[in-house]
Amino acid sequence: MNARALPSRALAREADRARRLLTSGEWRPVTADSEAATAVLARLAAPLPARRATAARILATDRDRRLQRILRTALHHLDAGVVSPPAVALLAAVARAFLPWHAAPNPPRAAAAPRYGTPAGTANGLVVPPTEAGEALLPELITLFTMLASASRAGTTPLAPPVEPWQVRYAGRFRRYGRPAFGVWTAETVSCPACGGEDGPWTVTCDGRLISLGCPCGVVTHDHGLAFSEVWLLLPDA
Repeated sequence: MNARALPSRALAREADRARRLLTSGEWRPVTADSEAATAVLARLAAPLPARRATAARILATDRDRRLQRILRTALHHLDAGVVSPPAVALLAAVARAFLPWHAAPNPPRAAAAPRYGTPAGTANGLVVPPTEAGEALLPELITLFTMLASASRAGTTPLAPPVEPWQVRYAGRFRRYGRPAFGVWTAETVSCPACGGEDGPWTVTCDGRLISLGCPCGVVTHDHGLAFSEVWLLLPDA
């Protein structure tokens, strides 16, 4: 996966790891993993709409909309909280790689909605995500998610490899988002429960099931209420 224009370092690492674990049998996915893989695979392999006469602008929108749907499907299953830690790592890396399509071509409707990874616009304000680079990721991802979707077989006991926790520093604010109704968003800045600090630098620790935030004052909290995506999509692509 050599799409240099995309934040795909984490994806290359997690895809290689997932492929190795599945091939060796060290990872036998739970049903939720396979269901998530099947949903993402459907987006990855979706054909572009068949149109009799297609203007270049419409075709470009169709291509970007397919990539945006991959991102949104990965985020949905990442934040649902039911997949295993290896699937969390893989889905998070997929979401990271397709981050330029968070708001393109269809941005969130409300002002309070997340604005992760919004690409820089051109002089006339139009967003131009790296479409060809995103499409270049599809063949390998289709192969990987086909393997993952079919890896859960009846009569086999699920098996997850040992968790490898990671830790990273992040200087900035985390926002916790809610969606009480369609097209309606709420947002709240996360603060330290002890000192009230909001800007960090936070020490972010994750074991695939739980994210903790360490404040410079020394307090570590697990009760921040953040979804995986609300943390992962802000961190460096390491």
